[in-house]
Amino acid sequence: MLKLILILMVFCGMTVQAGLEVGQKAPAFSAPATGSTTVSLSDYAGNWLVLYFYPKADTPGCTKQSCSLRDGAEDLSGLNAEVLGVSVDTVDAQDRFKAKYELPFELLADAGKDVAKAYGVLGYGGRMAKRVTFIIDPTGTIVQIIKRVSVGTHADQVQQVLGELQAKSGD
Repeated sequence: MLKLILILMVFCGMTVQAGLEVGQKAPAFSAPATGSTTVSLSDYAGNWLVLYFYPKADTPGCTKQSCSLRDGAEDLSGLNAEVLGVSVDTVDAQDRFKAKYELPFELLADAGKDVAKAYGVLGYGGRMAKRVTFIIDPTGTIVQIIKRVSVGTHADQVQQVLGELQAKSGD
């Protein structure tokens, strides 16, 4: 029976998710990003990283989420955290989205879906990333996974989590 379900999932374009957990090392990645750059997880070594996945650039929910993080960027920076957004859009789409909403952080263009697969967030029949945020500590360990994202107040969610985590770790 399990074999039949897996065959149907593959045939219908569904993916089996990796199921990352708190305490695991964040999967390494390197992908094209806004501003004609290539971004890697190793670029953020030694820093707190807010790695947020969203389904599609310049759609209502994704815009609210990204703008919330934009508006909270100064407070997040005060918590020694950097922000990086990821969707399966093209570099051109990400560049337009970043410019239109004046986002102060880089956006990864995961058109090959490799990063979304590595983080287990590829959904919607394998067509888009799910809306999930990973908080990665300075050692590269996943210390929080936010699966219930409040798009309009996402920066507040992240700030609260970071504050609690840093208070525990003494950072």
